[in-house]
Amino acid sequence: MVTTLSADRLADLQDEGTEFAIVDTRPEESYESWHISGALHFPFGPEEDLDGRLEEFRDLVGDAERVITVCAKGISSGNLATQLESATDEYDVQTVDGGMKGWSGVYDHVELDVDDGLTIVQVQRRAKGCLGYVVGCDATGEAVVVDPTGDVDEFEITAEEAGLTIAGVIDTHVHADHVSGGRELADRLEVPYYLGERAGDRGVDLEFEPLERNAVLDVGERELKALAAPGHTTEMINLLVDDEALLTADTLHTQSVGRTELEFSEDEGDRGAELLYRTLHGTILAEPEGLTVLPGHVTVTADGEFEHGAPGEAIATTVRNARTGIDLLELEEADFVDRMADSGEKPANYEEIIDLNRGVTERPPEDRTELELGPNNCSA
Repeated sequence: MVTTLSADRLADLQDEGTEFAIVDTRPEESYESWHISGALHFPFGPEEDLDGRLEEFRDLVGDAERVITVCAKGISSGNLATQLESATDEYDVQTVDGGMKGWSGVYDHVELDVDDGLTIVQVQRRAKGCLGYVVGCDATGEAVVVDPTGDVDEFEITAEEAGLTIAGVIDTHVHADHVSGGRELADRLEVPYYLGERAGDRGVDLEFEPLERNAVLDVGERELKALAAPGHTTEMINLLVDDEALLTADTLHTQSVGRTELEFSEDEGDRGAELLYRTLHGTILAEPEGLTVLPGHVTVTADGEFEHGAPGEAIATTVRNARTGIDLLELEEADFVDRMADSGEKPANYEEIIDLNRGVTERPPEDRTELELGPNNCSA
């Protein structure tokens, strides 16, 4: 009988450098758009027969003795694994429980090197590059969660492991590439849920406490200052943590900036890009050059690799390094706006995800990852 392997265990095997061949059975379009790092492609249907294709499979995996199969949900990959086990004893065969849906729920928790008495943990969603945060005061044990995904347990576990108690939840903006867990986590813990003061203008139909421009939120003996940062969205805020770090969400990433056209209509033309340019140069780059910048995303390539850094390592930069290392930040406003006009493929199902995050529609929790499957496309 074929054994299953959890997605978390697969991540561990990758990190440990264990030798195996991972074989993705999804259709070519799905594989090409987004797959696990190092995955080989062997399209195979849920009712397909391996007869006549064993040699093709042998050529694909080469000398591999251990084979791990994966598909969207574990059905077609389970079929391949079962047939391989029946057809030959050449391989130790396993299949990923839940397939890419399970892989989408793998997280890494990275504690950042910041000021004594301040804890910041970056919660990385490995498959999509979503970066959320737990920010806490060691003296009082109070913490806030920033930009949690729908896997809210990950953020509760992170806080518990750090010896912190969550006293508030903040979403920096209405997310377009993943379903937020912000309101759910706040409700579960009976703590305030915060958004920027302009969230109501976007039709957010959820109860929230507005963070006004330059509002300071006390977290124990620490302070989070809400900086208005329109551009990626109109209601976007960035969070300055005790002059130690700036949580820039999708305003500024480590190698690029956030895209600007998802909220704005064609009639509004270049408004988003113009707003972002002014935010970047008037707010973000005006901060001290040594300030640590902690973004809300890292791009995950179609090959499943972090474009910058690696899972389990801090994804961060500084104001200085962003200024000198991101060519978009060297442009004059008109050239910047022109460059932002084409930000590439939009996030999958982004309009439905935005409506969910505004609270104007509902969807069963089990369907959440269906909407989110695929890479994030928040960078320009």
